[in-house]
Amino acid sequence: MSRQWSRSTGTREALLRTAREVFLAKGYGEATVADIVETSGISVGSLYHHFGGKPGLFLALWEEFMHSQEERTSRAAKAAAGTGERFLAGARAYLEGSWEQRDVARLFLENDGPAEFGVLRRHRGWDWIGGNKKLLGLDGSRRSHILVVLLTTVMGESGREVAACESEKEALITIDAVIDVVRRMLDTAPDVAGASPAG
Repeated sequence: MSRQWSRSTGTREALLRTAREVFLAKGYGEATVADIVETSGISVGSLYHHFGGKPGLFLALWEEFMHSQEERTSRAAKAAAGTGERFLAGARAYLEGSWEQRDVARLFLENDGPAEFGVLRRHRGWDWIGGNKKLLGLDGSRRSHILVVLLTTVMGESGREVAACESEKEALITIDAVIDVVRRMLDTAPDVAGASPAG
């Protein structure tokens, strides 16, 4: 049984690796199941068994990327002291991950995925808003809601900007600029625990 599980896991990982290469080379819309099967050497039946088709492969790659971003962000936030500083540490980690995984990040920013991708991305955005609200210790007021929506939107769009950078130097300058803007937003928000008063 464990040998079967190992073979199954290996097949799944090989398909994901190959799909990533093919999607990056051709884009989601132009890539075909035949391209992935031919490049991987794995049967079309196995692809459909594990992922249900091309959309399932794309969404599995996206989930992998998002999971790694969430883990990276969470680790960085937990290591910092103070609510505002935890958010900033998590924000920096998220942006650094957008640069380090820029090839796949760009793939997900192109709006070139399966039809259900937009809906899943919106749901994940709502999850991030809820997580950020909790991290910042915000109450249920409309003002707090707007603040966390703005911060989360800024981070999402900034991840796109970082992933689109042409060099590491440009990425680092962009990350520092985003963190400065986000710090200013937090500094003017008296309802964020640990934020310094605006001065």
